[in-house]
Amino acid sequence: MQKEEKQLELSLESMIQRVSELKNSIGALIFKLEHEYETLNWPSLLDNFALLSGQLNSLSRVLKSDKMPSLKSQLILPIELSPEPCENLGKLTEGRVMMFNHEIAPNYLRTKLEPDVEEKTQQLTNKAQQVTQDLATKQLNNLNKVTSNLLDIINSTREEWENDSSHKNSQPQTSSVADRDTLVSASLHGKNLKTNRGRLSESPQAGMSQQKMQNPTMAKAQSSIKTQIKVATSGHPYTRP
Repeated sequence: MQKEEKQLELSLESMIQRVSELKNSIGALIFKLEHEYETLNWPSLLDNFALLSGQLNSLSRVLKSDKMPSLKSQLILPIELSPEPCENLGKLTEGRVMMFNHEIAPNYLRTKLEPDVEEKTQQLTNKAQQVTQDLATKQLNNLNKVTSNLLDIINSTREEWENDSSHKNSQPQTSSVADRDTLVSASLHGKNLKTNRGRLSESPQAGMSQQKMQNPTMAKAQSSIKTQIKVATSGHPYTRP
């Protein structure tokens, strides 16, 4: 009898440890969802779900272990029921249960589902048993098709998000090393600069004659103006002999 009690105590300690780890992981995930939802990404959520899945599998292995005694044969009876708040009970339950009275005890010591939940579960079970194999296969194929289309939409949307984020993160090029070196060489050493010495060596008269050749109308107008000025000067009555 003492050996069975010792084995039960060790098994319960292992189970409580696994449940405590699972509870902490769930609390950490809820904290992220409530306070870090702006920076939370999908890979981080997948890591949390993977951790929860691993802890659930570990708890399941502990419960199915040969060293774990059959918990179905164990009975839990309340030693004391009190309508007054209990400080020790509050510490053990981390403030979730402050008293163990006649209203709370049946819910926490229940070994079966509530009557309403049990009735609803039985209805769903009966409905599932009435489905034929052909209908179940058809529904399963439709579900797989919908799931496949949904995965395609999610993957395409994820690719678009990744492309947009990569474009946003990449900074546009605002400088050119080759252009900078060309400007520095031109300003310091005069590299690639050309002078027009041939044009500067031409005489002003050559420039004027070339301009007249290009614009004969302007040259004719200038000559006619000079002629008119000479005629007016020679015929002026106050001209000195």
